[in-house]
This record gives sequence, C-alpha cells and structure tokens, in this order.
Amino acid sequence: MLKDAMIDSVYLARGSTDMRKSIDGLAILVQVEFNLDPFSSSLFVFCNRQRNKLKILHWDTNGFWLYYRRLERGKFHWPSNNTGSGPFKVTRRQLNWLLDGLSLEQKKAHPVVSAKTVI
Repeated sequence: MLKDAMIDSVYLARGSTDMRKSIDGLAILVQVEFNLDPFSSSLFVFCNRQRNKLKILHWDTNGFWLYYRRLERGKFHWPSNNTGSGPFKVTRRQLNWLLDGLSLEQKKAHPVVSAKTVI
C-alpha cells in the first residue's frame, strides 16, 4: 500500500516513542511537538526505545493508516535523539533502506541524478 500512495515527505521522530500511542496520540505528537500537519500527504515514522518496532502514521483521503512493524531479530538503524530537535526529514529511498535493516546513509548506492535533457 505504501508504494502506491502519493507521499510528499517522510519524517522520522528522533529518539524513542511510546509504542502504546495509537493514531490520535501520534497525530497529536505530529501537530503539537513537530508543528506539522498530520493530515498532509506525509509519512510520520516512530520507533520504540529497543529499536525493534516502528509505527508509520499516514493520512489517506478520509482516514488514517497506522502501519506497524516488529522485528523478531535485529534493530532498526534509528537516528539518535542528540542529532537535533524536531523530526528528521528523509527521502522515500532512505525509509526503504531503514525498513530493510540498513542505515540511512548508503555510500555504495547509486547517487540520485537530476537529468535535464536527453543526449
């Protein structure tokens, strides 16, 4: 479902989030603490303290989606809380790396190219 959805931006909540929060609690975090619109076409991603669970909040037309992922082994390469305040904006590509168990920085990945003309 996420691959087909129109997504403007992806925001990671720095540090850890209480995974007992449901849609309303996470939407309030987005609105009050991040000063962002939870009804936008963005994904808001939250991780627990152990870094083995993620929740993704997404508004779609007339309701929220809440995606939940739990790793049976391993941890997500989640950015630490001391790298700044507020949410951390990443690309869809970086989110896919994170979900695949990789870090947000992939030095061996092909760089993004912004071509203007065809040769």
